[in-house]
Amino acid sequence: MKVKKALIPAAGWGTRLLPASKAIPKEMFPIVDKPGIQYIVEEAIASGLEEVVLITAKGKSCIEDHFDISQELEGVLEIKGKRELLSTVRSISRMVSIVSVRQKIPLGTGDAVRCAAPLVEGEYVAVLFPDDLIDAEIPVTKQLIECAQRYQGGIVALREVPQEDTSLYGIIEGEQVAERVYRIKGIIEKPAPGKAPSRLAIIGRYLLPPEIFPILKKLAPSPDGEVQLAEALVELSRRYPLYGYEFSGTRYDIGDKLGLVQATIGYALKKPELRTRLTQWLDELLKG
Repeated sequence: MKVKKALIPAAGWGTRLLPASKAIPKEMFPIVDKPGIQYIVEEAIASGLEEVVLITAKGKSCIEDHFDISQELEGVLEIKGKRELLSTVRSISRMVSIVSVRQKIPLGTGDAVRCAAPLVEGEYVAVLFPDDLIDAEIPVTKQLIECAQRYQGGIVALREVPQEDTSLYGIIEGEQVAERVYRIKGIIEKPAPGKAPSRLAIIGRYLLPPEIFPILKKLAPSPDGEVQLAEALVELSRRYPLYGYEFSGTRYDIGDKLGLVQATIGYALKKPELRTRLTQWLDELLKG
């Protein structure tokens, strides 16, 4: 199995981060010194993927601009002799082949993925939702690819969540077939804590076979008018092996205010030039 392409749906409104997301795409909010979307693209590259398909919307062209060449900025940095910054800026535009498609109306996660169908039909694809930033020694997408190569099926990323949080996620019903691996029999979207079939929640990383796209094409909208990827996965599981993998890594929900702050602090603490001063400041802040 060879997986070459990553889909990154980035067309949402970002309502959880309003008013900051009113004019600036949430995907461009900085985590220390890089926008969140760059961490997601870097994960795709580190997982061996060769092309990124961005699913965007009106008002989000700055995402594509970030990964494009900026001759003016590069020229200024070169004139000023800022070689290290120049190298950093140039590396962003060279990191991977990126194309984009528009989701003209935000009609759900399933609709976002099927917008990219003409570019990926007939292929296995990785889907990375940028609200989920995952700090892992082995990139989560690579973990999924390695699992798929063993089990020859579709794979979704799983994380055990507290019972009281099951209403925030799609929760799987499944049978454990190996350490960290589950054969999925069903998915319940946002079940009440007492009605959840497990505490294993689907997190925003997927490795999907080409069979998902005919399902998405025919899938009717739910009562709220949206086409949800979870519903397509349920149908896929009836026709094709679908597994869940309980990944290793620290996950931040950077589409959420607290998650965005936690990710910024977590990644800042990983930087030697910031860790000591940040730790001292946090200690002083907490003592006060």
